[in-house]
Amino acid sequence: MNNLPNVITELPTVIEHLSAESAQIDALVADLEPADWARQTPAPGWTVAHQVAHLCFVFRLAGTAASDADAFAAMTAKASEDFDGAVNAVLAAYPLDDPEKLLARWRADRDFAVEALAAAPADQPLPWLVRPIPPGVLACAGMMEVLAHGQDIADALGVTPERTDRIGNVVGFAILTWEFGYQSRGITPPDTEFRYELTSPSGGKWEFGPAEAEQRITGEAADFCLLVTRRRHRDDLEVSAIGADADHWLDIAQAYRGPAGEGRKPGQFATGQG
Repeated sequence: MNNLPNVITELPTVIEHLSAESAQIDALVADLEPADWARQTPAPGWTVAHQVAHLCFVFRLAGTAASDADAFAAMTAKASEDFDGAVNAVLAAYPLDDPEKLLARWRADRDFAVEALAAAPADQPLPWLVRPIPPGVLACAGMMEVLAHGQDIADALGVTPERTDRIGNVVGFAILTWEFGYQSRGITPPDTEFRYELTSPSGGKWEFGPAEAEQRITGEAADFCLLVTRRRHRDDLEVSAIGADADHWLDIAQAYRGPAGEGRKPGQFATGQG
């Protein structure tokens, strides 16, 4: 990756970024009134409390993968065939009606994951849902989850999250997993390489892929992250494509496995992050 964080080997930096990004969830919810935890988010049927509980589960899962492979296997045994169903079942076990307890649970699960991932050997893949992945990549997946679900919370509260160059880890993860959108729809990915040229929050240029590639994705890195997490429709983002394959990719891009979900509608939010 040219000028992008190395999501596999720079583990200390990735862990530092994961910790900082996760702290933004606290900034969003720590001072909320109980009624605000019950606010509906753009994800149908999910309140602010559901979003935080989901992050609790994901971070508990990641921390367990990094610290206890047998316990991780037991946790995921029931999720092998219906992960979404398993996640929804787990959410019911969290104290959704008790914000104070849920916030404490989030902080405990967050710290558990960050500490476990930091202690894992950087070059030793960890068990995960489909295949083992390095701890740095798993930390980047955690940042993707925080960005996605944190955006849902922010949208419910009517605030705009701060984006820093730490999102480069999410960009790198999305490029690493560029085939997920095809896989979730049963489509064979094109036999071509894409060129990505994105502007970081600080104004720098992040580039990845062959400079001569005909299929190109360009735009704002923050908007790119909202695209691949399907928190904004492509029509409302400063991200564009050159080439038929790249243009199609913008319609189906996702940085997570499994069903794509409904995504967001054109014009549902103002252009860009807000």
